Amino acid sequence: MKMSETITELATALSKAQGQIEDATKDGINPAFRSKYADLAAVRAVIREPLAVNDLSVVQLPRFSEKEVEVETMLLHKSGEFIAETLRMPVGQLTAQAVGSALTYCRRYSLSRSEE
Repeated sequence: MKMSETITELATALSKAQGQIEDATKDGINPAFRSKYADLAAVRAVIREPLAVNDLSVVQLPRFSEKEVEVETMLLHKSGEFIAETLRMPVGQLTAQAVGSALTYCRRYSLSRSEE
């Protein structure tokens, strides 16, 4: 994990935002596991406003190689404070669909864990 030298203001703002974030609607269906999940759009919909009104923003930076994809998710505060973590995932085949799917999963999962 990377972070700014201090995160006092970010931590205060994140605490307030977490109190305002509702659970994302699980509208996505995973037929392989016969389960429902909250897709990326649903996760973004529930965090967008609480983050914004508390002077927080999220930046997600995707990268990939021949064998894996990764997304660095940065939570930023207007003060300049930040925390960042990278999630890596293997990719079986290097196709546009496989890379896109893995990147979307990384983005969704990283956003979901950031407010737990």
